[in-house]
Amino acid sequence: MGEKEQKNFIKIVETVKNKASLKQNIYRNTIDAFTHFKVLSKKVVEDLVKEASQFDDGVNITFQEKGSFEFQLKIGGDIILFQMHTNVFDFDRSNPLWKTSYLKEDANRSFCGIINVYNFLSDSLKYNRYDDSGYLIGRIFINKENHFFVEGKRQLNFIHNDFISQEMNQKDVLDIIQQAILYSMDFDLFAPPYRHVQEISVGQMLSETSGVSVKTGKRLGFKFSFDD
Repeated sequence: MGEKEQKNFIKIVETVKNKASLKQNIYRNTIDAFTHFKVLSKKVVEDLVKEASQFDDGVNITFQEKGSFEFQLKIGGDIILFQMHTNVFDFDRSNPLWKTSYLKEDANRSFCGIINVYNFLSDSLKYNRYDDSGYLIGRIFINKENHFFVEGKRQLNFIHNDFISQEMNQKDVLDIIQQAILYSMDFDLFAPPYRHVQEISVGQMLSETSGVSVKTGKRLGFKFSFDD
C-alpha cells in the first residue's frame, strides 16, 4: 500500500470510528428516551383506567407493546402509536438550526434519533381497514447530548422546541404523552365531502374485512388549517 493509499485508509478508519461511536451514543439516548415513553405511557393508561371506571366502564383504555420499537395506547376510538426509528438522521442544510451557535460549534450535534407519534382510528386496526389514513401528529428528535425538540401539531410543536438548551427528562416525556393524547382525542372524525364518497366500487362493497371498505380518516378532504 502506497503512502497516499495509507493516508486514505487511516482517514477512513478514523471516520468509521468517530461516526460509529457517535451514532451508537445517539441510538442509546433514543432507546433510553423511548423506554421512558413506554413506561410512563403504561402508567398513564393504568391511571386512566382507574379514573374511567368511576364514570363509564365501557370506555376501552389499553396499553399494548408491539415489539422493541413500537407501542400503542388505545383510548376509546383513538390509537396513539409511538414508534422509534432505528436509524440516525442529520438535518437538511436548509434547516434554520444550522444558523445557531449550538450547531456551528459542533456539527455532530445535528445528528438525531427520531421517535414518531401517530394517531389512528382504533376501528381501522380492529377491522383491518388497510386503506384508512393515520396521521403523524409529532416526532421527537434526540441528539448525542440528550438535547431534544418536538415537531408536531398544536402544543406538541410549541412547548418543546428549545433544541439548544432542552435536555430530555421524565417531566418532558410525560407532558409529550399527555399532549399527544389530548390532541388525538380533540382531533375529531369529520364526514368527508359528498363528492369524495359518492362513488363506490363493487369490490369495496363486497369486501369481507369491514363491511363497506371505504377509506376512512379524520380529515379526508379537509385541510389541517384549523390547527396549524
